[in-house]
Amino acid sequence: MKTQIFIALKFLLIMTLLTGLIYPLLMTGVAQLSYPYKANGSLIIKDGKIIGSELIGQKFDSSTYFWSRPSATGYDAIPSGGSNLGPTSKTLKALVSSRRILFAKMNSIDNMTEVPEEMIFASGSGLDPQISPRSAMMQVERIVKARHLDNNMKNILLKKINDLTEDPQLSFLGEPRINVLLLNLELDKIDGNLTNNK
Repeated sequence: MKTQIFIALKFLLIMTLLTGLIYPLLMTGVAQLSYPYKANGSLIIKDGKIIGSELIGQKFDSSTYFWSRPSATGYDAIPSGGSNLGPTSKTLKALVSSRRILFAKMNSIDNMTEVPEEMIFASGSGLDPQISPRSAMMQVERIVKARHLDNNMKNILLKKINDLTEDPQLSFLGEPRINVLLLNLELDKIDGNLTNNK
């Protein structure tokens, strides 16, 4: 009996060291050496300050910026998650309706059925940092008007949207997408005189 307890304790100690200490340290070291930017959270730095991460969405609701996908958690990474509202929920229907009306109104869309679903439904995590290129293109005219961009600046912006569009992973997983924070940073470079106003 004592022998079995000793063997069990010895096995527990070995596995604790392997899986609780050696393996995490090894993986952290490999990640830091191979992908330091990604391993440290894909943080974006502007003027010496961390302004966000490529991996976590932020709220942009000013007429001068591209809007992010709605978030049920206010883009808070700690309690990330969806609203858990079902398809029969009156609250969900009201939220979707108000988001659809606002997006259509602000972006001069006559046919409300053309509003992309991602701009009216929150994601499961509430932290999606990307929108589709279609959603970005629908917001261009609003931004051009709000920022008083000339045709040359508009063409530069359209090229930025194209350049920042990411293909589906492995060419078949997911849809083409564009990171809203990166796009808005490029937008500020085009029109650098406008005060940042998320």
